[in-house]
Parts: sequence; C-alpha cells; structure tokens
Amino acid sequence: MTVNILLMCGGDGSEHEISLKSAKFISAKLKETPDFNVIECVIHNKHFLVDNTAGYFNDKKEFVIGDKKIKIDCVVPCIHGIPGETGDIQSFLDVLGIPFIGCGSEASRYCFNKITTKLYLDALGIPNSPFEIIPLENETFKQKAEAFFDKTGDVYVKAASQGSSVGCYHVTQKADLWPKITEAFKYSNEVVLEKTIIHRELEVAAYELNGEIVTTSPAEIIMPESTFYTFEEKYSADSKTVTTVEPKGLKEADVATIKDYARKAFIGLKLRDLSRIDFFLSEEDGILINEINTFPGATSISMFPKMLEHHGDSMKEFLAYAVRKAISKTK
Repeated sequence: MTVNILLMCGGDGSEHEISLKSAKFISAKLKETPDFNVIECVIHNKHFLVDNTAGYFNDKKEFVIGDKKIKIDCVVPCIHGIPGETGDIQSFLDVLGIPFIGCGSEASRYCFNKITTKLYLDALGIPNSPFEIIPLENETFKQKAEAFFDKTGDVYVKAASQGSSVGCYHVTQKADLWPKITEAFKYSNEVVLEKTIIHRELEVAAYELNGEIVTTSPAEIIMPESTFYTFEEKYSADSKTVTTVEPKGLKEADVATIKDYARKAFIGLKLRDLSRIDFFLSEEDGILINEINTFPGATSISMFPKMLEHHGDSMKEFLAYAVRKAISKTK
C-alpha cells in the first residue's frame, strides 16, 4: 500500500536554502523505500508550493493542488529554523490531525529558544555555559549585561530564538557589548549572553530506532584558530572547518558522560525521533551542552547523517521507522 509523504522544506527564515539542500538528501533516502510516495513541498512567502503551484489542506487531511487531492499519510517537516524548529508547523499539523516525524511543537519551541533550553538543562542538572538573560533593551538590563561582562571579560551575545549562528556575536571589548546586544535584538525578542568557553566542539546524534533511544559517540567540529563558527563558515564551499566522526584523544569517561547527558536531555526535553546535541569539552569548564537541534541538517557536510551511519544504522531505515511510527500512533 502506497504511503503518501509530504516533505516540507524551505520556510521564510534565514535557513531557507539550507533546508532545501537537506530536503534533497532526505527525499532521496525516503524514496529508497519502495512504498513511499514523496511529494516535495516548499514553504515560501507563506504558501505551500508544489512545483511552484500553491496548495492547501482540506478538512479530509488531503493536500489539494489544483484539481488534484492527495491523502497525506505523514509529513516530514525538513525545515531548519522558522517555522519548523520553532514548533509552528507542528502545532498546525496537530490541529489538522496529520501525523509527522520529529519533535512535537513544545519540544521544538523550547529547544529553538536558547533561554528555555538553558533553563531546562539547569532543571535537569545538565551543565551548560554560564549565562545572563537580557529580555529587554533598557538601562536595567544594560547594567546587568555590563556586570556579566565585567565578571567574565569575554562573551558571546546571542539572539535567543535563531539558529545557525544568526544574530550571534563574539564580544571582547566592553564598548562593543551594548551595540551588539542591540543588533541581536533585531533577530529575536530576547537576547542571552554566554561566557566564552575555550573548548573542543563535539556533537552527538540522538535518535529513536526500533523502540530504543540511540546516542552515538561524539563527532568533532575542528575550526581554524580564532575562527567563529558563523553561518558562512558552516555552509560555505570555502569553509576551512574540518569535521570528523572519529575525534582523537577523547577519554572514555568523557565520551560516556557526553552520551549520558545527551540521553538525559533527549528524555528531559521530551524530544522525539531525531536531534543533534552539541557539546563543549573544556579543560577549565568540563563538559557542557551548547545547544540542541530538533531537525538537524542533512546536507553533504551535515553531521547527523554521518554520525548515524558511522554508528551502524542507515538513514533509509531510520526515516522509514520514524514515518511508520508516526502513522501508527494516530490510528
């Protein structure tokens, strides 16, 4: 029996083009399952576009494109950033009663917002970098920001609800602090300051397969000296950053701790199906969770599929399992 899958991608946020690249990879993997029929849908300018034709959902869980009506069995929301990792699409699909893979709306929203992520991690007893919340642009919080800078001497200013290092700035001079905070507010209603951590950057794929939560051994992102992992550095063809699924010199105890924290975060933040959990490993500050991605990238340089495959699993089997699980839970 044919399973109709609506593969959503794009979105009107800063990661639109990256989402399209991920969707191309995911589409190919979904199509390796013979009974999957994949309909690719690009979200752009607040429209659902299939072959540049706008479509919509009717009250029978059908996706309508012109005269064609397709009963959708499952949605794969391959949207990085807005409106996918913000939980908006998930809420929309919940209202329609259409199954989808990935985290639910609340988990997506909580992980996309760096402030709520940190508050949850604190409640779960999982270490993360020292931070200061700046919810408003006023004198009171300017003073709080300056006091935090005085204590740490080197900070990152981050728009609270953005991904891929958008609205994120490294500040080493106090005179630059408030201007960068003002700039970050252009990307989000809240800003968070984090102490700069001298670290190795490690990532873990945490996902569900065959009824189990899998946490892979960490991979590593190795950046050139003094390079900040900007949006351009992440995705540019000229990037000097190197990635490896077999980091050198990691202690077994550190690997075990990282995997334990990843599992606790997956369960505690009520994640579902897939995630990429990013860590800092620091001689001074230990092991810290940096951020959680609820629909990680799947481009040619993305780490989630590499880590999953290196663990011995396949993206084809993972996606097929996630789709069939989502469908079965709505019956």
